[in-house]
Amino acid sequence: MPVTHRTVEANGIRLHVAEAGTGPLVLLLHGWPELWYSYRHQLEALADAGYHAVAPDQRGYGRSDAPEDVAAYTLCHLAGDAVAVADALGADRFAVVGHDWGSPVASTVGLFRPDRVRGVALLSVPYTPRGSVDQLTGLTRRLGPHNYQAYFQQPGVAEAALEADVRASVVTLLVGLSGSTPRRGLLAEVTTAADLVPDLGDVSLPPWLTEDDVAVYVAEHGRAGFRGGLNWYRNARRNWELLAAWHRAPLLVPSLFVGGDRDPVLAWPGFADLVASLREYSMPGLTRAVVLEGCGHWTEQERPDEVNGLLVEFLAGLPA
Repeated sequence: MPVTHRTVEANGIRLHVAEAGTGPLVLLLHGWPELWYSYRHQLEALADAGYHAVAPDQRGYGRSDAPEDVAAYTLCHLAGDAVAVADALGADRFAVVGHDWGSPVASTVGLFRPDRVRGVALLSVPYTPRGSVDQLTGLTRRLGPHNYQAYFQQPGVAEAALEADVRASVVTLLVGLSGSTPRRGLLAEVTTAADLVPDLGDVSLPPWLTEDDVAVYVAEHGRAGFRGGLNWYRNARRNWELLAAWHRAPLLVPSLFVGGDRDPVLAWPGFADLVASLREYSMPGLTRAVVLEGCGHWTEQERPDEVNGLLVEFLAGLPA
């Protein structure tokens, strides 16, 4: 089925959405530094399976609005955007899929609105409940003080590094964090622009990524810049404060997790073990936890057929 585009008014801003199909709504929430385009393989597959698949450019990305205020990018705003998109599309009940940063957004939607969310599928990043410290503090304990999220905190610094050569940034991140490269330590130690966008030489694109794909990301990030997406990271402490009422709250709605064994996220200390105990630790409604061999961070792009099959199976088993 063809993918169409429109802009919807949602949560006080304008959000660009790509959509395909008719039927029960499935929201597809991308991560950093991605776009609706990250779900190009899922939109048509889910539409063919009988769903209304909708992938927004999330707040701060692509053709959607990017508020100036850093504080306008909290998980409360982002979860509110997702629910407001469902409202704009006339859907009372919906399922939500999230990848990378889209995963905590999807989880938050499930936490906030279990009355409306049929199920949550998380790609790459499993659900971890609010703990004793905020996300940045926790990551710094795992990876050290020079991790990439610490580098992202000062407005303007990471933007300058990434926007100096947008194509190099796009290719470095997409290829460097994929299962197609041995550079699994990318972003682990970042103190300079060269650390964030290292020279990978004349790297060849892997089979899952074409020059046309790269051109889409380069055009959108070249026009909109990277500020909006980076502002998500600058709300680590604020998110922790806002979610105090959900401290250690489990994700109760039906859920699915899909990761890759070459994903740097699952290489963080403790995360590989976490996947094996998700049902007991944080996701009692978990239906399956699947780790794809040879897959890196860009789960739905690197392994679309397998991810599509898992999503269709998961969605088919959800309550109406």
